[in-house]
Amino acid sequence: MTEDTTHSAHTHAAHVAAHFTLRRATRDDVPALVALLADDALGARRESLDDLTPYDRAFTHIDADPNQHLAVAEHDGQIVGTLQLTLIPGLSRKGSTRALIEAVRVHADARGTGLGTRLIEWAVEESRRQGCALVQLTSDASRTDAHRFYERLGFTGSHVGFKLPLQ
Repeated sequence: MTEDTTHSAHTHAAHVAAHFTLRRATRDDVPALVALLADDALGARRESLDDLTPYDRAFTHIDADPNQHLAVAEHDGQIVGTLQLTLIPGLSRKGSTRALIEAVRVHADARGTGLGTRLIEWAVEESRRQGCALVQLTSDASRTDAHRFYERLGFTGSHVGFKLPLQ
């Protein structure tokens, strides 16, 4: 890359992070969201754009649930990021509500721009606004770069998560 190209790419990246709209996802966003979910090594194995029916069905459930916040970051009409914030009322911690951040994705062209940080900061602030006592998230054990990213934002690997596939 030439210096001008590098400067131009850096300027574009900074522009994306500084000038995006964060909004609630709509049904029309589903294909772009599935594409974001599929655009990495893990997602490519478990997501498919061939049939959006299960994603549309899931979107209907998410959209109808007031404890679900499916957010998209949009820049120049293109979806460049997403995450799902789930509020979980519980009895533990004196009846506290906790927030769960899932499915964080940033478009390949927008990675390294600060957009991921801005998405997580929004989710944390929204969790505070909703009265949550804590925010938690899980990250696949193989995503070491993501782990460093979350740690830089103040998250700690304080628990071990377990999953049991049902299909």
